[in-house]
Amino acid sequence: MADQLPYKPKQGEIPTNPGVYRFRDADGRVLYVGKAKNLRARLSNYFAPLHTLHERTRRMVLTAASVEWTVVATDVDSLQLEYTWIQEFSPPFNVRYKDDKSYPYMAVTLADEAPRVIVTRNRRIPGAKYFGPYPKVWAVHDTIDLMIKVFPIRTCSDASYKKAMATGRPCFPGQIGRCGGPCSMRVTVEEHRAIVDDFVAFLSGGDKRFTRELTARMRESAAAMDYESAALYRDRLQAIDAVLNRSALVLSEDTDADLFGIAEDELSAAVQHFVVRGGRVRGVRALTIDKELDISGADLVDQVLQRTYGQAPASDIPRQVLVPSLPDDAAELEAWLQERRGKRVSLQLAQRGSKAELLKTATINAQQALILHKTRRTSDYTARTRALNDLQEALGLDEAPLRIECYDVSHLSGTNVVASMVVFEDGLPRKDQYRSFGVAETTDDTDSLYQVLTRRLARVDEPEDDEPVPDATADGDVVTTRKRPRFAYRPQLLVVDGGRPQVEAAARALEDAGHTEIALCGIAKRLEEVWLPGEEYPVILPRTSEALYLLQRLRDEAHRFAITHQRKRRKRDITSVLSEVPGLGETRIRALLKHFGSVARLKQATPAEIAELPGIGPTLAEGIHRHLAAR
Repeated sequence: MADQLPYKPKQGEIPTNPGVYRFRDADGRVLYVGKAKNLRARLSNYFAPLHTLHERTRRMVLTAASVEWTVVATDVDSLQLEYTWIQEFSPPFNVRYKDDKSYPYMAVTLADEAPRVIVTRNRRIPGAKYFGPYPKVWAVHDTIDLMIKVFPIRTCSDASYKKAMATGRPCFPGQIGRCGGPCSMRVTVEEHRAIVDDFVAFLSGGDKRFTRELTARMRESAAAMDYESAALYRDRLQAIDAVLNRSALVLSEDTDADLFGIAEDELSAAVQHFVVRGGRVRGVRALTIDKELDISGADLVDQVLQRTYGQAPASDIPRQVLVPSLPDDAAELEAWLQERRGKRVSLQLAQRGSKAELLKTATINAQQALILHKTRRTSDYTARTRALNDLQEALGLDEAPLRIECYDVSHLSGTNVVASMVVFEDGLPRKDQYRSFGVAETTDDTDSLYQVLTRRLARVDEPEDDEPVPDATADGDVVTTRKRPRFAYRPQLLVVDGGRPQVEAAARALEDAGHTEIALCGIAKRLEEVWLPGEEYPVILPRTSEALYLLQRLRDEAHRFAITHQRKRRKRDITSVLSEVPGLGETRIRALLKHFGSVARLKQATPAEIAELPGIGPTLAEGIHRHLAAR
């Protein structure tokens, strides 16, 4: 492999100005778009020696056939141009947004003669004021049903409105009390416009004023013994309370902010966007992202903000944007948002207080969304089939690997070494066939892996045990046999958690066991690269590949199972150490571990400090200290 790219610009050709660059392939397709404060400094990173590049960056620059750049006047201009080109070209190596469904909004058509409230997913109605987004359509309808009890505005269609105004007969929704527009013949156009203004003001955060006014009117009506009117105001107050309870006050009432919770792994990310207006969470957006190139959390924030506000109306951009990490060009992003909004916008970290707590909630939701996204992808039959076929092609197998075993080694600073084996059949986990291994003596992870695989492969050729089971449907003493799932089942593919050293150790185990017919690969966590035995370079699967998702799920499941086994074993070992002390039962052991936190800290304590614990006298404390000191 040549260490220099043929299209690398000559030294001095790349300017040091801010700008935007594009990598293209041989057919002219744009592969990647990026921005830089200093084009020469940024692009030099891509033209470093190939062996020093991130594996996925190397794949991108090798796929490309040319690079071009455009110089701009300011950093803010480069941000805007980058966004425009990403939207225009959809480059495959930029982050890709998934599950980008359109969310339902409540919209008030302020440009109409008699504005109406509707449920819509269309964000481009001229002159409309939007509220939301809402997670479900029924949530918008429920909110509208409550709101029109307080602010009876028009809900009927434009056709119904025109017919009613032309004939002088109320529209059908108006006849049944579901429409309060001029078409109901109860209010004039001017009176209706005033009610619409109150409707919009309430949803924009003016909660207290309406509550105070309705409460005062209710009391005045009750004092005047106009109980019918008082009951009407009471019902409206209850409707307001119901609306407010749907969006609890989480921040101060003057807070208008957007919070972005982000959860990510090497391949994907999930974003939860909380829309806070008037101190209340008025809407939540969610999306997932496929990452093709390695990208930092701060750069991901940059991309998410560009996408969220790139085409958003000025009214949707809040005074505050709270993120988990600030991008390098935070100042330019802030200036860009201010330019789009026409007013001041602050881009900040939420580090403490109620805003940090709300951002934590958004992040937890993002983590759950990421898990759900990956689980749904794995459980989809079509995706599993494609994953197995892609894996067969990428690894050069004769057939799709229907049974895959994955191995991981876990330890605590080189001690308490354990290993796990997880089994996937037809792309789904078979938890009844998981196994765990203890490794008594080892030199490193590769030696541990060799030992574990040697022990496992020794069982491949064992005959299956048959367990006699009486047949309940037969007469007499007829006995049949039932074959249970066995450790001896032969896998088509072994996967190890690790890179080239771990794969070579596993290959030695396969060769020594005489099972070189079993395919083998390793997946390295940091770069998500797939290693094959005897190969100098790894196999790089596309980040959107179903095969890579399957390997990642196998690796993560093996790691989880190994950690779980290690924790159980460690807890059992700790309990057994203390249970050897005469006079120390389970209750006192729990009390000691709760008080000191660990056996290591208990070992450092003096007999006097141990004796301070209720129920442990000086003699027992001395015995505990002596026993632990002798170990």
